[in-house]
Amino acid sequence: MSRIPVTRALVSVYDKTGIEGLCRRLAAAGVEIVSSGGTARALQAAGIPVVAVSEVTGAPEILGGRVKTLHPAIHGGILADPSDPGHRRDLEEQGISPFQLVVCNLYPFAATASRATASPAEVVEQIDIGGPAMIRAAAKNHGAVCVVTDPAGYDEVAAAVEAGGTDLQLRRRYAGEAFFHTAAYDAAIVAWLEAGDDLPEHLVLPLLRRRHLRYGENPHQEAALYAEAGSRPWWEGMRQVQGKELSFNNIADAEAAWRLCGEFAGPAAVVVKHANPCGAAEADALEAAFTGAWAGDSQAAFGGVVALSRPVDEATARQIAGRFIEVVVAPGLDEAAGAVLTARTNLRVLEAPPLAGGDLDLRRVERGFLAQARDSVGADGAAWEVATARPPTDREWEGLRLAWKVAAHTRSNAIVLAAGRQAVGVGAGDQSRVGAARRALEVAGERALGAVAAGDAFFPFRDGIDALAAAGVTAVVHPGGSVRDAEVVAAADEHGMAMVTTGRRHFLH
Repeated sequence: MSRIPVTRALVSVYDKTGIEGLCRRLAAAGVEIVSSGGTARALQAAGIPVVAVSEVTGAPEILGGRVKTLHPAIHGGILADPSDPGHRRDLEEQGISPFQLVVCNLYPFAATASRATASPAEVVEQIDIGGPAMIRAAAKNHGAVCVVTDPAGYDEVAAAVEAGGTDLQLRRRYAGEAFFHTAAYDAAIVAWLEAGDDLPEHLVLPLLRRRHLRYGENPHQEAALYAEAGSRPWWEGMRQVQGKELSFNNIADAEAAWRLCGEFAGPAAVVVKHANPCGAAEADALEAAFTGAWAGDSQAAFGGVVALSRPVDEATARQIAGRFIEVVVAPGLDEAAGAVLTARTNLRVLEAPPLAGGDLDLRRVERGFLAQARDSVGADGAAWEVATARPPTDREWEGLRLAWKVAAHTRSNAIVLAAGRQAVGVGAGDQSRVGAARRALEVAGERALGAVAAGDAFFPFRDGIDALAAAGVTAVVHPGGSVRDAEVVAAADEHGMAMVTTGRRHFLH
């Protein structure tokens, strides 16, 4: 592919990482460097030949630097199409020399806006105008101009210049990066201007592909993982210690497990299968928490995803190694645990940071999104009320709190049974509440005797309470709010059950 030699470059950067090295290579290759403001001063101090923008435009920087590159002598040199006779004539008549390379990055708007002490005036001053104009002009004219916005590209661009020039494939790739760079920058500005609105009028999501995935929900579906520009989600800080490449389902289930695991303060373990918990337990030691979570529904747990609230120790690793598990996600693992798990070569082991939280919960619909504030169980508790004649015992309270957390992370309709600090039956995704109760009871079997139950929404009829009581469940927590609440509470009293209402529903679709 034919190359376009680079004889003239416009360099204007806020982030000066690597810029001296790049410009030394450009100057050595015979490239004239035009620069402005702090960039020009930095290059001059480094002894690199540079022509000031004001020398090219014949106009000084004004308005405290707000206007310096917005001039026909600059933008004409960037936007000129050398294959167009009219463009060549205009350049000659105006005495404008073309650029073949633009190196530019922008004022640190997002970093300034995120600083709690920054005033609105300071933030506004970090809205770059000339930079995006130059970047977009160069990207538009990528047929003749190469634009680079990220220091990570400096070496490749310098090597191309040294090899005789840039080719169209490289220029087109960097043009895409440049337009994304300005799009993400504008998105940050929109978000700041509309800050304070939980559901802003404009939601702009600049997404970067971070990795290709093994496949999608099914092997015939291609899949990739994207991150919001400028963000660092938990999986960006994740380290895969061992195991096969991650798939779409692996990451979706790992996040579901990791999100539920984050509800527990002490040693805890969660097992998730197809986005639903099938086991969860707290204990004084991590090994006991894991074995308790696995025993919640060992049949469903087969091939599941495990999340642990503490770094994996050797004892827990030995329990994990004896079972078929797809993914383990934990804050870390010690050396002995790593040695044990290495033998399970296909097991994916992930060291992960906590979830940052604070983001909107988005669901894709045709050509759009549903958006909502992310649900939180942590805010529950203050409005809980005992609705029955008998209050829960201390052990029942312990089970009700655990079951409530698990139910909030289970697809609706959901009923969760717990015995003390262990979930013993999960009924998920049923079209009726009594159906979810029957499924949870089926999983629990004899363990339902003396267990407690949580429902993610109110009981619309007494039939669910009757089914739970018949199996030996002694206490129930649910939001309340049904027109038949009195009937449901009466049923609980009739069976000698304790019932607590929370005033808050936790549907999950």
